[in-house]
Amino acid sequence: MGRYLKLILAGAAVCTALSGCGYHVGPVKPKFMAGINSIVIPTFRNQTLIPRIEVLVTDTVIRQVQQDGTYKVASSNDTADAIMEGEITQIRRRPDRSVIGDVQATQEFDMTLSIHYRIIRKATGEVIDDRTVNGTTEFFVSGDVNQDERQAIPLATQDAAIRMVAEFSEGW
Repeated sequence: MGRYLKLILAGAAVCTALSGCGYHVGPVKPKFMAGINSIVIPTFRNQTLIPRIEVLVTDTVIRQVQQDGTYKVASSNDTADAIMEGEITQIRRRPDRSVIGDVQATQEFDMTLSIHYRIIRKATGEVIDDRTVNGTTEFFVSGDVNQDERQAIPLATQDAAIRMVAEFSEGW
């Protein structure tokens, strides 16, 4: 009985110590997002030459916001506290590694997908966050470079979405 009492007291001491140090359970929003609980995310604009990428990018960002759980994704402007406007500004493909024995042929590429986004507080119209985020990935050439690039775009998109959501939900 004495052993269990010691464990209970030790657990209570740890909880008391942590509660006095500013630790708490649940999402911790950055100051600029104070009062924002829900965000509506309309389809991003596409400024690249890759067709129909805007739906993929928007869906990936929405899924990442839902997975993070700090903010609720609203279905309309009427129920949202903020609006996120996004624009896919650039997709860059850069040679990373050449084929052994043939420096003219590329074996591996780096891809960077750039998204500019703004979060607007709906009540005041104030822009509370305005940034550009980059998602990156690498891919190997297996035959058709264009097809390999199309298959790598979702990976770069996922990386950009993770970085974006971390920026406005954690304040990084």
